[in-house]
Amino acid sequence: SNEVQFKMNFKENTAQEFIERFKDVAMKENDIYNIPASITLAQGLLESTAGNSKLATSANNLFGVKCFSKKCKKGHCKNFTDDSHKDFFRTYDSFWSSFRGHSELLQKARYKNCYKCKDVKCWSEQLSQAGYATDKKYPQKIQYLVKRFNLTQYDKK
Repeated sequence: SNEVQFKMNFKENTAQEFIERFKDVAMKENDIYNIPASITLAQGLLESTAGNSKLATSANNLFGVKCFSKKCKKGHCKNFTDDSHKDFFRTYDSFWSSFRGHSELLQKARYKNCYKCKDVKCWSEQLSQAGYATDKKYPQKIQYLVKRFNLTQYDKK
């Protein structure tokens, strides 16, 4: 099997609380944008350290969504000292608006192949191929989290 075991940098109960808190919004985004709730929840867990990363706590950004605007309005983007000057991240009014930002990002043309997918493996691989994350093990980590926390139970049947 191609499964990756990786050390999650958050506790089991922290992950469960994150899932419980956000499963409904992930399912609603699935209804509107056809992004599997399992993928959204796994990305949120991974990208935000289950809601506890610096980016999540200071910018309400659960998905590591970058800011590509050349003329950012004040407070629209955030840069952290460990990031290059190119790494500005979107700031959101709330965690919930971060979900919408993620859904809207995945409407971009470069993610179109994701929507041809029928399963988590395909979705995670297509996200990676489209350049969502630089981590070479990103697809396997997403797959691991989906399986570990039985996230497909939140997908449309």
